[in-house]
Amino acid sequence: MDRTQITGIAIIIGGVLQLLVFAIAFARRSYLAVAVPVGLVLAGVSALAVWVGWTMLTTETDLPEPEEQTESAPPA
Repeated sequence: MDRTQITGIAIIIGGVLQLLVFAIAFARRSYLAVAVPVGLVLAGVSALAVWVGWTMLTTETDLPEPEEQTESAPPA
C-alpha cells in the first residue's frame, strides 16, 4: 500500500465515524428541527468523503520511469 491508499482508508474511516457519531446524537432527538437538515448535509459530505477515499484507495499508482540523461559533446 502506498501513501494515497492509506490516506484513502483514513478518509473512509473518518467519514463513516462522523456519520455514526451524528446518527447516535440524532437518535437522542434533541433539536430535531435543526438536526434533520444538518444531518442531510452531513450525510452528503460523508458520502463524498467515502467516495474520494475509495477512489484514492483503488487508484493504482503509475509513476513514470526517470529518463536517463546522456551527455553530448558541446557544439564546436
